[in-house]
Amino acid sequence: MIIIAKDGTNRGGPRPGLGRPKKPLAEKIREGKASGTLVLSDALPVPSELKGDDVPKVSDYMKAKQKDGSYLCAEKVFVETYRWLKARGCENYVSKQLIEQYAMSVARWIQCEEAISDFGYLAKHPTTGNAIASPFVSMSRDYKKQLNADWYQIYQIVKENCSVEYGGSTPQDDMMDRLLKMRLPRRNQT
Repeated sequence: MIIIAKDGTNRGGPRPGLGRPKKPLAEKIREGKASGTLVLSDALPVPSELKGDDVPKVSDYMKAKQKDGSYLCAEKVFVETYRWLKARGCENYVSKQLIEQYAMSVARWIQCEEAISDFGYLAKHPTTGNAIASPFVSMSRDYKKQLNADWYQIYQIVKENCSVEYGGSTPQDDMMDRLLKMRLPRRNQT
């Protein structure tokens, strides 16, 4: 039913994207309702020998040396995320820029957490000298929010386009483990 306003414009009725959430592609295939979708394993022959790069070249800024002499872990996050996508056959659906953005957000979040560990939750106000909240805490929260938004975007693409089961461990699951394994400089314990 189309609802038309008095001025003749079509302002009502169903809108795309509203209603029930989309089912993941893997679930549609399992139920036999994947009509109109192209499953690559059914449509294209598989060549006998595959050639190509495992992971695209990582941008230089993701592995740049930092001011304190350390290196970002963004390259590792990028490689892990890309390989996770490749294992699910979705590496072509997610742009390299989105994966880079996610990897940089994770690396910067880890950097902020390391700074909080080194300097604590309090800082000194530059003019008054009074104690204030450390700026690394709010930066950490902002980077965490950004990396979660990026991850949800990547995961949604995988969920909608993956023709195999997409569950299991993800690069997002290993993020906290990576933070805990980072080598922090030891303070003198005298």
